[in-house]
Amino acid sequence: MLNIPAIRWGKPYDSLEKEDVVHFRTGEPIAQLSQVGGGILKRDMKKAQSARDALLEFSPAEILEKMATAGKLYLEADLPIGDGSQTPAAFVHAQSASTGLPEHMCRANMQKNAFVMQNMTQILDSLTRGLDLNILARGYGKEPARDVMLSYQAQSPVLGAVLPSNSPGVHTLWLPAVALQLGLVLKPGGKEPWTPYRIYSAMVEAGLPAEAFSLYPGAGGDVGSALLSSVDRAMVFGGQQTIDQYAGNPKVQPHGPGFSKILLADDVVDDWPQYLDLMVQSVFANSGRSCINASGIWASRHTKEIAQAIAEKIGPTEIKDPTDDEAALAAFTMPGMAPAVWNMIESDLAEDGVTDYTAPYGERLVQMERCDYLKPMVIHAETPEKQVASKEYMFPFVSVVECPQDQMIKKMGYSLICTAITGDEKFARELVNATHIDRLNIGPIPTHKVDWLQPHEGNIIEFLFRSRAYQSAPVQVAAT
Repeated sequence: MLNIPAIRWGKPYDSLEKEDVVHFRTGEPIAQLSQVGGGILKRDMKKAQSARDALLEFSPAEILEKMATAGKLYLEADLPIGDGSQTPAAFVHAQSASTGLPEHMCRANMQKNAFVMQNMTQILDSLTRGLDLNILARGYGKEPARDVMLSYQAQSPVLGAVLPSNSPGVHTLWLPAVALQLGLVLKPGGKEPWTPYRIYSAMVEAGLPAEAFSLYPGAGGDVGSALLSSVDRAMVFGGQQTIDQYAGNPKVQPHGPGFSKILLADDVVDDWPQYLDLMVQSVFANSGRSCINASGIWASRHTKEIAQAIAEKIGPTEIKDPTDDEAALAAFTMPGMAPAVWNMIESDLAEDGVTDYTAPYGERLVQMERCDYLKPMVIHAETPEKQVASKEYMFPFVSVVECPQDQMIKKMGYSLICTAITGDEKFARELVNATHIDRLNIGPIPTHKVDWLQPHEGNIIEFLFRSRAYQSAPVQVAAT
């Protein structure tokens, strides 16, 4: 069994207090993970500037080259972890075993993280709008094409992140920090330490300085809170309560439910069958666990037929072993979580005008000895005012909502991703102007198809750097 220490600026720290990382079905320990307290993290943050200084010893071009190498190592190499090592296959097996995510989905998320590392040059070129990265490293410099002085000030020497256990795909969001020459301070998820540790190992093996990285496993209420209060720029992943808690805090970028939607406009809705597969995949991909999965499909008519058709596709889905390449459902590994979600859904189903189109396909809640499952659900809501129309859960769950097109934008609420299938230019323009939509797709684009050359929940450059004025003039030194 692996013993995984904390990492304090590149140095392993084997704590006396440890927690077992266990197999979600058998309870068998897979690894022991050192646990650290918030006090240790707070003391270590006094050396945060050293992390950035270590990365600044390299040019941006050198960092990007090493990150591309790290992406290849992450995907293909046998890498050190704790007192052992881990092949890619062993990594996938361990991640699936502790999180309940099917192995083929773990492999897909692995590809996603590797892609971002290997294509970081193009990603940053897009996110910075072609800015010379040496200007970010130095803090100022002239834009050659216009001979204009630019200055960007890093708002923190490190980026902190309180990471989740439920979706390995979110790690792509903090990866650019290293390429921008900011250190990383991570609190791994208790059930999913595998990704941050493997990325750290790959980056060090590729030649990036170990002293630029810290990983602090521990209780979220302690070490997570300490992280968020000790660094000047951090990400946190959680539910709506987390989003509300950190709303308006310029130092913290919270990531939570996406409430992503598909809108079938009046000019295409009569042809809805040709978009059925797109709708199904947007709901069903990655076991519905991602904020980029569709949790709402809105149309002015044909909504009952749409709900029926989607239910016929995903309602019969059965639970399979996570090693099976046909496994489509991820387990709920936290005790009591799936029954609590089911109770909330049952409450919403009791409202008039709400219909469960997956009811004919058997019980949705399946409880096991050490984990639970929720099978896919397709709910029809006669109006946007129904409570279920604004819900999102961590499994394939979608509300098909009947709503006139001229009320959709007003009533749909926040959407991380909105796919509007329409050729109506006026409607498309209204969607462009809607400030409660983050990523906007016009046309038949699945919600989970993400273009990494575009910002996601805000531009990380604008979060980490501040544009400011900078002027200089020669100083005349008197002769002695």
